[in-house]
Amino acid sequence: MDWDVVGQRSETVRRANLSAIVRELHLRGPLSRSELVARTGLTRSAIRVLLGELVAADLVSEDRRAHLGTPGRPSPLVHANPTTAVVLALDIAVDSCAVALVGFGGEVLALQRVDRPRGHLSVADTIADLVQLAGPVLAPTRGSDALIAVGISVAGIIRRPDGLVRMAPNLGWRDVALANQLGGALGVQVPISVANEADLGALAELRRGSAVGLDDVLYLSGEVGVGGGLIVGGRPLTGAAGYGGEVGHFPIRPDGAPCHCGSVGCWETEIGERALLRQAGYDQGGGRDQVDALLADAATGSPSALAALAAVGRWLGIGLAGLVNILNPQIVVLGGLFHRIHPFVAATIETELDRLALEASRALVRIVPSMLAEDAPLLGAAEMAFDALLSDPAGYLGRFEPLAAAGGV
Repeated sequence: MDWDVVGQRSETVRRANLSAIVRELHLRGPLSRSELVARTGLTRSAIRVLLGELVAADLVSEDRRAHLGTPGRPSPLVHANPTTAVVLALDIAVDSCAVALVGFGGEVLALQRVDRPRGHLSVADTIADLVQLAGPVLAPTRGSDALIAVGISVAGIIRRPDGLVRMAPNLGWRDVALANQLGGALGVQVPISVANEADLGALAELRRGSAVGLDDVLYLSGEVGVGGGLIVGGRPLTGAAGYGGEVGHFPIRPDGAPCHCGSVGCWETEIGERALLRQAGYDQGGGRDQVDALLADAATGSPSALAALAAVGRWLGIGLAGLVNILNPQIVVLGGLFHRIHPFVAATIETELDRLALEASRALVRIVPSMLAEDAPLLGAAEMAFDALLSDPAGYLGRFEPLAAAGGV
């Protein structure tokens, strides 16, 4: 018998089993040993041994459940320790930038978001803004090994393997090596991942929001631009290089308005922020403040505001009917602008879906607003940054020093 091969197989199994436990605790919250046995399929003895490793690394802790009137000793409750392993999440939107420090288990330890003028969109200005914003958030991690990764959400088309922003039309960016530039500016020596904001919004809703427990999800997000994130069979569908999901640039109206991407009649030109403001007679470049004004007027019954919302709702429904027919999702989660206008357009969207979607697919899908609102892409960036730990926690054991020992959060 080749004992080296046996040892390699045993180590592979050990690493996979550690991953199963760590993933459950990160996504589900505190669980008893009995619940971990049921969820992972591992034996009680395997759970006991592997938890011993995780407790020794301070990645998890155990305490005793209070008696609930049932016979027998209470099972230890296993908790993720959120300050032992943390990630930095960054979100680059057109109207704002945000940073968050998120701990293992999904606990948000710190979060800052600032609005910024739309003329302040250069790469250099954006990096300077993020570095300034991230400084206080990162401070507790200095001198500690707790920071394991950085995840960045960008409203643009991203080449996933190297974090290159191929094109971000509404930021005015093209071929920006963002991962490299931000890593140097932040002064961190950890892996940095970059992805499209809608893809990350979909990931966050799948793990923490409206789509928990589902396998086939469409996340549609809008502000100035429109993006889509797709989860198929429980896995992100991002395409060959990460460019998938650009539903905002689906050509829906060949005789329509020019789009910032260089094409004409993209879905974005009918349902995006500019389209909404244009149809209501508001300043198309007014951004969030003008949308707030439009929604306030709609709430008081303004005919022009309500007509604009109805028109956008109709085009939303038309496009979603096509996507429902193609993708057969269980749920469509509306984020960003669409989360905000949902109360005004929900009935119109449902009417168009009833009219245009295939009956079998229509019967299965629900259209819901995001639970995570504007923070969905930011929290998705954090989840992306945790993926390496969740996939192979064995590679991280022995390196951690909790933030509490380095000054706390």
